Amino acid sequence: MTAITGAAPRSRLNFDQRPMLVFWEVTRACQLACKHCRASATEGALPGELSTAEGFDLIDQVAGFGRPYPILVLTGGDCLLRPDLFELVKHANGLGVPVALSPSVTPSLTPAMIDKMVTSGVKAVSISLDGAVPATHDGVRGIPGHFEDTIKAISALSAAGLTVQVNTTVMRANVNELADVADLISRAGAHIWEVFFLVQVGRGVATDAISPAEHEEICHFLYDASQHGFIVRTVEAPFFRRVVARRQAGDQAPTSTLYQRLAARLEALMGPAAGRPRAQTASTRDGKGILFVAHDGEINPAGFLPLPLGNVRDETIATIYRDDPLLRRIRDAEFTGRCGRCEYADLCGGSRARAFAASGDPLGEDSACPYEPASSPSEVDAVLVSD
Repeated sequence: MTAITGAAPRSRLNFDQRPMLVFWEVTRACQLACKHCRASATEGALPGELSTAEGFDLIDQVAGFGRPYPILVLTGGDCLLRPDLFELVKHANGLGVPVALSPSVTPSLTPAMIDKMVTSGVKAVSISLDGAVPATHDGVRGIPGHFEDTIKAISALSAAGLTVQVNTTVMRANVNELADVADLISRAGAHIWEVFFLVQVGRGVATDAISPAEHEEICHFLYDASQHGFIVRTVEAPFFRRVVARRQAGDQAPTSTLYQRLAARLEALMGPAAGRPRAQTASTRDGKGILFVAHDGEINPAGFLPLPLGNVRDETIATIYRDDPLLRRIRDAEFTGRCGRCEYADLCGGSRARAFAASGDPLGEDSACPYEPASSPSEVDAVLVSD
């Protein structure tokens, strides 16, 4: 799953009425076996996938949100293994629904396929890169030589005129390579770097996550990286927006070892910060601005939050998004624990997926965030005014 937005700014969307992004897992089929896969993807399609006609109906439902339409992200598995993929793209284009693709780097991603993406009207594509050297990336993806193929794919997609987003999942195995990844994707021509902070679902349950303090240090590093010409966003780390707000309000970067090492390496590779920060700050989160449709039509708040809310075969996604009690509570920031007390509850709101994975409560606090909320209303007011 990925969040691709290569279109015009959409920050004025009313997230109570429509999401910014609708992800549709068009298939679970994939030729890779990534260690952290949310979907636990399989070699072949699973029973119950939405048919072409049902897919058209789902796209009609996305258009039913009204303008400005959400961006429809066709993901997987590997979306290229869906035989009717470009029929679906054509149907969406006919309605004016913007479409992005999230393919896997496999032999299916040929120059002819890239040309087809361009001519079909696809605007943006996301590709995953999970290390700065072959040993790291290939170890995660399970395919020797996949690193080199991925760098070539990023360059080819960018050269074809597509908006290219590179997705990187932060793990213990690659945390010290993040500055090198930033440099690699910049040189390959990527426009957006989306950094995923691991949630223990799917095959990611067995993957070694990092500590809350390290999450915070990496967010500060990502703020620095956003000053080097590409947009930086995070997935399941909405507290990145708090870090951005505090840095823009004048807070200093941390002096801790991991941050200092990454920041020094970034400057050595890419030079001093060259422009204004391009860090994503829209206050979306699982279920607020985001909706996920599984291969079988089940609707979830997000791909990492497997809480079925209904099925597109039975109800429209607009009805579920607008009226579901859990989604309304998420959008109203009705959280418990530190997230419920936090002055950044709306801007951030914590990862609902991580809260659910850790405690079974999707409204609980985000265990990956080390921030302690202000202890009195006056402190909260002071922070908000300074922002």
